[in-house]
This record gives sequence, C-alpha cells and structure tokens, in this order.
Amino acid sequence: MKKLQAFNMDQIKIVNESVAIAEELVSNHYKMSASQWLHRRYDVKTLIDLDPDEIVHCPYAQIIRYKGQRKNTSLESSTYDFYKICLQDHSILATLEQLSEIKLFPFTLYIIIHELIHIVRFSKFLQSFDASPEEKLTEEARVHEKTYEILKTIRFSGLTDVLKFYNKWRMSFDGLQNS
Repeated sequence: MKKLQAFNMDQIKIVNESVAIAEELVSNHYKMSASQWLHRRYDVKTLIDLDPDEIVHCPYAQIIRYKGQRKNTSLESSTYDFYKICLQDHSILATLEQLSEIKLFPFTLYIIIHELIHIVRFSKFLQSFDASPEEKLTEEARVHEKTYEILKTIRFSGLTDVLKFYNKWRMSFDGLQNS
C-alpha cells in the first residue's frame, strides 16, 4: 500500500495557526466565553497521530466521537462526549497540488472552522451525531453556510479562493433554513 503524504513541520505550524484562529472565530461567533468553550471536549490531530481506522480517503477531515470519563470515577454519569477532528493530510495536500490557487492556511482554516461548528452543534444538541444520512447531508449544508457566514468578512490572503471552492456546497442546498 502506498504511504500517505503527511504534513511536514512547516505545514504543521501553519495548521496550528489555523486551529488557533478557527477556535477564536467560532468562539466569537457563538458568543462562548473561555469557560464555555469546548477545549477539553475535542482535539485536532493530523495524519501522523491518527490510528488506521481514523484515516479516510475522500473528505479532508472527519469527526470521531469517543466517550471520555474523568479519572478516578467509575460512574456512567461521569462520561462525556469527546470529539477528535482527524485531519486527512493526504487529501488536503492532494487538493493543494491539483489547485494551485488554494493555499494551506485558508484551506485548513475553513476545514477546522467547519468541523468546530459541527462539534458546537452536537454539544448544544442542535444536531444529533447519529443522524440519518439525509439529516447529515442537510446538516453539511447548514454547517457550510455557517462557515461562510463566519469567514465572509474576514480578510486573509487566499481565503476568497477557498470560499469559491466551497461555494457549490452552499449553493446546492438553497432554501435550507439556517439554524
């Protein structure tokens, strides 16, 4: 099997920057204070830190839900949902190779904001993690619209190209109610 291309150290630095900015933008959008923010409820990992079953070959990222539990407690009531955003370096890098106008920072910024919105919506019970395929497709459109809403007034080099790239995801679902 062909070895998948992972981010190099310079690219990891860019991804870390996009994670920090994405967290701030999503937190501000949902008006969440530092104490409300979900820092302890999710993590972002790249290919090098993924288990084989967390690697997929089509999307740029996926969210996997795990059950977390505080140390020194055995009660089921102390469990909580822990989400892992699994960035798919190989898919992201393949797209960057194919589309020279797309740059790593704005692309991963969009991807991470998109995934964080999903987690906020799961955590606020606005969407079920275990939704039907039809509901998941509708939710994807909503989250793409929310991602666009957050990013449309932000000015980063290359962001316009990324918003154009994802335009089809929003346009395909015109008429969906944004919630």
